[in-house]
Amino acid sequence: MPVADLGPEIALIAGAIAALLLAMVLPQRRLGWCLTPALAALAVAALWAFAQAGAARLTFSGTWALDGVTFWARGMIVVATALCLTLAPRWFEADRRHGEFYTMTLFSALGAIAMAGATDLLQLVMAVLLSSVTGYVLAAWHRDWALSVEAGMKYFLIGALANALLVIGVILVMGMAGTSDYAALKGAEVSSPLALTGLALIVSGLAFKLGAVPGHAWMPDVAEGAPVPAAAFLTVVPKIGAALALYRLVHLFPETDMLRPLIAALSVLTMTLGNLAALWQKDVRRLIGWSSVSQSGYALMAVAVADLAPRALPSLIWFLAAYALANLTAFAVIAHLRGRTALADYAGLARTQPAMAAALIVAFLSLVGIPPLIGFVGKLGLFLVTIDGGYAWLALAAVLNTVASLFYYARVIAPMYFAAPPDARPATLGRASGAMAVLCAIALIGLGILSGPFLAQAFGGIVLP
Repeated sequence: MPVADLGPEIALIAGAIAALLLAMVLPQRRLGWCLTPALAALAVAALWAFAQAGAARLTFSGTWALDGVTFWARGMIVVATALCLTLAPRWFEADRRHGEFYTMTLFSALGAIAMAGATDLLQLVMAVLLSSVTGYVLAAWHRDWALSVEAGMKYFLIGALANALLVIGVILVMGMAGTSDYAALKGAEVSSPLALTGLALIVSGLAFKLGAVPGHAWMPDVAEGAPVPAAAFLTVVPKIGAALALYRLVHLFPETDMLRPLIAALSVLTMTLGNLAALWQKDVRRLIGWSSVSQSGYALMAVAVADLAPRALPSLIWFLAAYALANLTAFAVIAHLRGRTALADYAGLARTQPAMAAALIVAFLSLVGIPPLIGFVGKLGLFLVTIDGGYAWLALAAVLNTVASLFYYARVIAPMYFAAPPDARPATLGRASGAMAVLCAIALIGLGILSGPFLAQAFGGIVLP
């Protein structure tokens, strides 16, 4: 068992422990220094993952995959986590438990990576539980704020049910197939009612981490009530791990007639419910939460056509990267405005904070899928592979939902430019959050323009063993 195969994951564990030990000895005013070992661990993990690029094998007795999926999951999760942690020092400046936040976030990121790389059902369960348990803590971090406590409790209660269903599903599949190993499960006979029920329960459990129907209800509450760095993290990072884990699962059963229609139905329900609920929101963070639910529906499009369309997997990865960058940009703007989320707080923002208004507009337009932003390339790829996979009706539903999403984003964008600004200039969090928002917005534009040749080179070798 080559321990070096898990080098990036070991780096995250070491960074989490180092941040915790440092938090134990530092005074409260210096707890922001815990960011240093956390970012160092993420940098080591990224470099180690890059060194393993091109690998296509199973390791640790077949429970872990070193392949293109794991490589890109590591990369996206490490970058997203680093961006979220960059917002933390100023946000938690007065929090006496500030240093522990970095430890919890790194462990949660580890769980998301483990979901994406798991090639054994028991390994998948452990990864989901690690991501969930740490996520509950992050969501309810502000214990003296009712909304944060409510978000943490809702996340915990829904997670407890979803994870129980996941475990029951794994037991049923293992009992009928006689194994939990993906290599043995691939092509196995799972046509019995109990095995199909088990698969459906596993899908439901992963839907919770993805923020999709039926496990979606926690997402808007966490987006609204969790600390902004935690909300940015929890609406992005677990989704990456869960989407790729679900793709691996569907890839195992190409002949199962029930699985893909089920996921296609969940895709339509998720994107439609998310968009309809977002239409009525008066809180920007809650609106982004419901938008994140709808984005999960789009991600499920690629999962529904796994193995039916040749570029389904690269399209899913590119969409997840585009979504992550746009969502993090939006939360960076919110963090810069010190968590202001009422629609009225954004009136005249283009005059008081023109750079932040521009960054938020770029983020929203990328989430819609407007060219030349990276979100356009991500959604276009999803539409094309869905049609190619024989689900043209699903692509049509996604197009209609995309048009509908313009309306609730416009409810935020219009007042920023056409409403009168408040008399007092709003206070801001600091330079780091503003710089992150601007740089991410520039990346949304630049990657969208340059995505053609990049896609051809980057995703040509993505395979599942």
